[in-house]
Amino acid sequence: MEKKKFYITTPIYYPSDKLHIGHTYCTVATDAMARYKRLAGYDVMFLTGTDEHGQKIEDKAKEAGVTPKEFVDRIVEGPQGVKDLWKLMNISNDRFIRTTDDYHVAAVQKIFKKMYDNGDIYKGTYKGKYCKPCESFWTESQLVDGKCPDCGREVQDAEEEAYFFRLSKYADKVRDLLENTDFLQPRSRVNEMVKNFIDPGLEDLCVSRTSFTWGIPVDFDPGHVVYVWVDALFNYTTAMGYMNDEHSDYDHYWPADYHFVGKEIVRFHSIIWPAMLMSVGEPLPKHVFGHGWLLLDGGKMSKSKGNVVDPYILAKQFGVDALRFFLMRTFPFGSDGNFSNELLIQTINTDLANDLGNLVSRTTAMVGKYFGGTLPEGCKTWDAPEACDRDLIAMASGLRNAYEAHMESCAPHNALAETFKVIQRANKYIDETAPWALAKDMDANGARLAHVLYNLLEATRICGILLSPFMPDSMAKLFVQIGAPAGCQTWESAAAWGSLPETTTVTKGENLFPRIDMDKALEELEAAEAEAKKAALPAIEVEPQLTEKVDFDTFCKSDFRAVKVKACEAVKKSAKLLKFTLDDGTGVDRQILSGIHKWYEPEDLVGKTLIAIVNLPPRKMMGLESNGMLISAVHTEKGEEALHLIMVDDAIPAGAKLC
Repeated sequence: MEKKKFYITTPIYYPSDKLHIGHTYCTVATDAMARYKRLAGYDVMFLTGTDEHGQKIEDKAKEAGVTPKEFVDRIVEGPQGVKDLWKLMNISNDRFIRTTDDYHVAAVQKIFKKMYDNGDIYKGTYKGKYCKPCESFWTESQLVDGKCPDCGREVQDAEEEAYFFRLSKYADKVRDLLENTDFLQPRSRVNEMVKNFIDPGLEDLCVSRTSFTWGIPVDFDPGHVVYVWVDALFNYTTAMGYMNDEHSDYDHYWPADYHFVGKEIVRFHSIIWPAMLMSVGEPLPKHVFGHGWLLLDGGKMSKSKGNVVDPYILAKQFGVDALRFFLMRTFPFGSDGNFSNELLIQTINTDLANDLGNLVSRTTAMVGKYFGGTLPEGCKTWDAPEACDRDLIAMASGLRNAYEAHMESCAPHNALAETFKVIQRANKYIDETAPWALAKDMDANGARLAHVLYNLLEATRICGILLSPFMPDSMAKLFVQIGAPAGCQTWESAAAWGSLPETTTVTKGENLFPRIDMDKALEELEAAEAEAKKAALPAIEVEPQLTEKVDFDTFCKSDFRAVKVKACEAVKKSAKLLKFTLDDGTGVDRQILSGIHKWYEPEDLVGKTLIAIVNLPPRKMMGLESNGMLISAVHTEKGEEALHLIMVDDAIPAGAKLC
């Protein structure tokens, strides 16, 4: 029988040069859904990619001194770029599209021409407000306190020749779609879209630009480039082969089952996108789900606000699976969530270390201790089941159905909550049955003990299957530890209590989720984040040159001489000062004090030939007289001041004048 098809997408991401945990949130959720559907036997297509055109890309490339294509190539394909981050987070996308891909460019040109030919695109002049970061056009009435209603940033006046899409033509159809179907989820998003955009009157949309060049050219009107949101939205179809020969999956997978998107771009996906599909006569996606934001200190994570959280640091510190789990377990998918490192650590300790990790560790240890690692035959059944046996078996046997209902309603947090109810019940079952007490009389209680431990392994197996979309690598290790063969890791077996073989052999492996010391981990995170910030700074910064001119006669008054270090020692009670005894060629030793102990040890400088100004007036430092100043070069390297004494060829005699 042919598999059911399931096509799911994330939005294609603007290739930011600083990716944060908020970027991963939607993609991890989409990945978990795709993995769940594959587990359930679906033919899955999971698409993600990058949105690489637009004015802000062009501007950033100019700032970086590279072409726009070089700029996006580096960020998409380079170290810690978009593809690298998805690899780190174990994202299982089936396809990756870049809007600079040749086949997509050619397809968008055909799509734009098709809408133009059917009368839905016309030429005019755009005059209004434009938010460059969001690449959004706004009317004066849509602004909030004169700023972009999406991101809160300043908007700029824009006036240019442009093409317009007759969005107003489709207002009634879009309203009907939103109000009378389940196209847009959760339902609260519908009220936002209708109240804020359709009720005030849906205006035609500017769909080309002439004030910059980095975009897909309108091939029938040179000088115009296609508005980035037209370009970006049609990726969901071109990546399947619509209007191109690169792929041939369009008829197989389209319409998409779900677009998972952040709430800030719901307007584009729920109003503009269906209207354009109506224009070209193509089926609409079945659902758009607008999830909330991850908030930090009450505000949306944003590089411009300086409140990003680095997923590389978090993944290295806590593990990729623990991070994936935290994102899906802690925050209701349709709502905003307040992120904190403390909450992350607390969730790992409570759910993964105390509940799941403890269950696996205790159970496998007891099987090893009491049965040499392999349970005996006959352990599946017990003639006199107790209430706690029946309760655990009933909960674990019914888990898949409850889990499936929550996943189908895009509530992964609830699916995980149901799974952890069973894990917590299994831990309670250990306390109720007290295997250590049963083991005191193996002749009388051995069969009962084996049955108890089998129930624990079987409950763990079922939970492991349902956790695998969220923590794939860790659950693979779990299956090895509890001795579950591949045939017991399937969707079908998750609803079949007793699938684990009776004579299963456990392997006492590493602790899957070690408990984390909160204070120590926070200190390490702070240090790692500080180091990352330092690494992101320019390699070397030098002081700007002075603009005030000095006449030649004034310059000549400074007497620069070569001096040789005869002795050097640290000044007592000073962390910075070194005391130099110098041969300046006069036959009388010269003493100079210099605050460079941070960079040099005194014994390393004896015998060196340095440069000093010798005609400065003497001054007292720490009660010692300093006669002159040693010359050094100072710059900033990775956020820290660096100093280098000017050292010259030892063949230069003491007292030689620099000129």
